[in-house]
Amino acid sequence: MTAPRYQEVKSQEIPEVKDDDGTQVRVVCGNFWGKSGPVDGIATNPTYLDVTVAPGRRKTLPVETLRHAFAYVFAGSGKFCNASAPLAVPTESVQWLDTTPPTVADNRSLILFDSGDEVTVQAGDDGIRFLLVSGRPLQEPVAWYGPIVMNTQEQLQKAFSELKQGTFLKDK
Repeated sequence: MTAPRYQEVKSQEIPEVKDDDGTQVRVVCGNFWGKSGPVDGIATNPTYLDVTVAPGRRKTLPVETLRHAFAYVFAGSGKFCNASAPLAVPTESVQWLDTTPPTVADNRSLILFDSGDEVTVQAGDDGIRFLLVSGRPLQEPVAWYGPIVMNTQEQLQKAFSELKQGTFLKDK
């Protein structure tokens, strides 16, 4: 298990690249279009991108085939195409009987991608802004609740106990 740590990164430290079609990508972590993000030293070697695609534009972004990827939409809307079975998952509460899957990924949608080497998005009328995150799979068990991720339920319970007691993050 990796000890928790904090990396402070100011907005102006995040490099931004622009494509000829107006697509803007801020590289928070990893490498993309010749730029490297300021966040480093993470076990899964993630790529963490803040992507903005102009209204009505279609954009294809590369993803390494050995990585798992997801997109989290936080502005505008669009459709994610040509990926292996993307699934939009509303992250806000929905009605119990709403069994119709969404056709457009809008604000606060999480889109999970299966294996593939690219993600294509078709921006809606107001454009779309989303985080595109990919990383190597951990290949280990995951116990998750809220903001804490551990390997076992016992570790998770201990972490929440330490959080409640104020001892979760320890100074070295």
